[in-house]
Amino acid sequence: KQTLHLNGLTQLSDAAAESLNKLDDLQLGLTELPDATAAIFSKFKGFHLYLNGLTQLSDAAAESLSLSKLSGFLGLPGLTELSDAAAESLSKLVAAYGLNLRGLTELSDNAAESLSKFKGGEINLHVLTELSDNAAESLSKFKGEEINLSGLTQLSDAAAESLSKFEGECLYFDPDALPASAAQILRDAGHGE
Repeated sequence: KQTLHLNGLTQLSDAAAESLNKLDDLQLGLTELPDATAAIFSKFKGFHLYLNGLTQLSDAAAESLSLSKLSGFLGLPGLTELSDAAAESLSKLVAAYGLNLRGLTELSDNAAESLSKFKGGEINLHVLTELSDNAAESLSKFKGEEINLSGLTQLSDAAAESLSKFEGECLYFDPDALPASAAQILRDAGHGE
């Protein structure tokens, strides 16, 4: 297994991206992802691709990344927002096991609906503090194994009722951070931290 973690690397030439694309596990600290570089990563066939330094992702770059055949995680933990079009593209990753979007601070209803269609096993939305009733209803339909919502601090009872219907193995949340009634609804449905 060829692994390379260059979290301090903030820029990358296209030629270097072509070379790194052949690795199995790649972590980069890129702060920008030009569309041309994203197009190169569309050919990534390794296990994990983490782009830890990105705080923004263009719709075109998201579309390119969605074409990759990675089999582990696509990690974009530095993103704080995700457009509806980018969420729709990322939800189309075919072979990926997980989407790490743990830095998102907001998630639109449309983006949640798109992400719920992701065919992988895990979605990490760890930093998200609130979720609308509609977004919760959409995410509850995710067919994977795990959703991490452990950063939620605001959740209505209606949203909790929707999330309680999630059929995967784990719905992570912090019962001490949620309103007591919402936490109880989730606990009663068998979900835990």
